[in-house]
Amino acid sequence: MNPSDVRPEFTGPELVGPELVRQELAGLVGRHRATLDRALEVIGTRAGWSPYPEDEGAYAVGAAQGATAHHATRGRHFALGQPGEDGTVGPSPAEGGEKSPFGPELGISYPHHDPVVLLPAMRAAIPAWRDAGVAVRAAVCAEILARVNARSHEFAQAAAHTSGHNPVMAFHAGAVHAQDRGLEAVAYAVAEQTRLPETARWSKPQPDGTPFVLDKTFKIRPRGIGLVIGNSVFPAWNGYPGFFASLATGNAVLVKPHPRAVLPLALTVRVAREVLRETGFDADLVCLAPERPGEALAKTLATHPDVRIVDYAGSAPFGAWLRTHARQAQLHLGTSAVNSLLIDSTAHYRDMLDNLAFSLALYSGQLCTSPQNLLIPRDGIPTDEGHKSFDEVVADLGGALGRLLADDGEASAVLGALVGPEVLARVEKAASGALGEPAVAPRAVVHPEFPDAVIRTPAVVALDANRPEDLATLSAEWLGPVFFAVAVDSAADGIALLARTAREQGALSAGAYTTSPAVEEALEAACAEAGVMLSLNLMGQWYITQSAVYSDLHGTGMNPAAESVYCDTAFVAGRFRTVGVRRYGAKGR
Repeated sequence: MNPSDVRPEFTGPELVGPELVRQELAGLVGRHRATLDRALEVIGTRAGWSPYPEDEGAYAVGAAQGATAHHATRGRHFALGQPGEDGTVGPSPAEGGEKSPFGPELGISYPHHDPVVLLPAMRAAIPAWRDAGVAVRAAVCAEILARVNARSHEFAQAAAHTSGHNPVMAFHAGAVHAQDRGLEAVAYAVAEQTRLPETARWSKPQPDGTPFVLDKTFKIRPRGIGLVIGNSVFPAWNGYPGFFASLATGNAVLVKPHPRAVLPLALTVRVAREVLRETGFDADLVCLAPERPGEALAKTLATHPDVRIVDYAGSAPFGAWLRTHARQAQLHLGTSAVNSLLIDSTAHYRDMLDNLAFSLALYSGQLCTSPQNLLIPRDGIPTDEGHKSFDEVVADLGGALGRLLADDGEASAVLGALVGPEVLARVEKAASGALGEPAVAPRAVVHPEFPDAVIRTPAVVALDANRPEDLATLSAEWLGPVFFAVAVDSAADGIALLARTAREQGALSAGAYTTSPAVEEALEAACAEAGVMLSLNLMGQWYITQSAVYSDLHGTGMNPAAESVYCDTAFVAGRFRTVGVRRYGAKGR
């Protein structure tokens, strides 16, 4: 069955409310059908497409209005009207409130809720949502995303002042690309839920020539409550896939945000609750669960028997804790990544350096796809400018970084702010020489608008793959602007090291610059075996850190960095089950 051929049927007023609400839902399905049909098409073709414009000027609510809306949330209580409220979180950081990586405290307080009250209310909201059908759920999800999209500049401000994103990163990863990931999950959810027909007639010939007939129906049943545990780096981009995959498949969704980045997901939950209420559903299908300092609420919720799905992208230790303890839930985990890039040879040396410099500098190396380990043959590489030694390649990369980040204002727009003190500690350790020889020293950057922002240019440390202590260093994740120029004996040894770290530590991206078909072939084989996406010879305005939604798969589920994929069928299929009913039909009919 083609999912785009599925049409909603509004036959039971008890399922979706009064006639007026049913008419509104029918209109909602029609309004979003073209977008959903197109999303279903491109996840099959992998073509380039997005319904959400990347052009910041394309929005009726522009940047100035988005900033005004953001500042209107500061210093206020963020009311949601959820059941079980038993206090507040925030507004000060000591009370669980947020502080912008660019300096100021946000001063927002959030309601705190007792799970004993909140979770039963969410569970009670599921049946009507479940029974509304695939088309209605998809349309409601698309409406939530459309309303979030209309406020993209406000969401970008929230991303910048909780995660330290630079302006472009905030608008893309914090807003429109996160929305793309959400819609992609909805499209996969529709495809999987419509793979089986709702009804079927089965017949088998009998010895007397008449058929034996069974009429069959297939009903979708969600698992229960899906828990989305947010992170501080990309709360929306990492949170929306699980949020919308669970919601579109009939589950309730509880969002437990990271204490340093509550606002982006709180805004999302508020919009979702508004849309659900307006379309006749119980708003408690979607709830927010901020935590008090030291409460460890994620552990309490993740192991609750009502929580049947957990989505988490963050640290490896907490991912391991979830595997051990959250046994009642289906887990979708993404954890630490150690990404490598081989520099073997190039016919465009300066273009390579410029592309690589931007890839290292973007969002201060805090992207989960940033290339941490730069693997360079110790005898140097052939280029269009002649042979370059290991030291020359590293020095020239430092020069490219210096040119890119020479002006503090321009550097701030590329780097953004460090998301937390632990990131600064890593940069300082790299600069001290404790990890190895500092090859490119970091420097402090003063933001022209936010002088209290903590911003550093990349630190590059020279290591040798043949030294055990250096191998141990490069085998750990160093999130932030800390990179290693690693001397390897040959391209083959570099490929082996790349594959080994991906298999053992996990990787979300791998890259290479090479003019050798044999090296390309070996890289493709190694990356396919290790389960990591490979980017070859990127130049110009496309970088190894970028991921094209609806086309690229983020993660493979084949190495420790990602046990699930944004987005494939496995990401959504286990969030619901299908139950069959067989009815005996009259002989011969």
